[in-house]
Amino acid sequence: MSTLAIIAIVVAVLILIAVVATMARRNKERREIGHAQVDAQHDDVRHHRGQAEEKRTEAAVAEESARRAQAEAELDERRAAEREQELENKN
Repeated sequence: MSTLAIIAIVVAVLILIAVVATMARRNKERREIGHAQVDAQHDDVRHHRGQAEEKRTEAAVAEESARRAQAEAELDERRAAEREQELENKN
């Protein structure tokens, strides 16, 4: 074999190795980006679930507050009726 043929083969092998290494690096980067995206999506899901739980808690507190306000309104109405009846009985 001539020296020129050997040099051409060595250069071709080096180019092939560089191409394979570049492809491997790009695939690795894509996988890492894919994993990061999946992790971010899981974080997003956890965030939304946390917000949903907070909203449920707020709703439960609001519901309890509404029940208390209703009970207080009924009590005030009863007191007003009793007071009105007392005033009518005095006359």
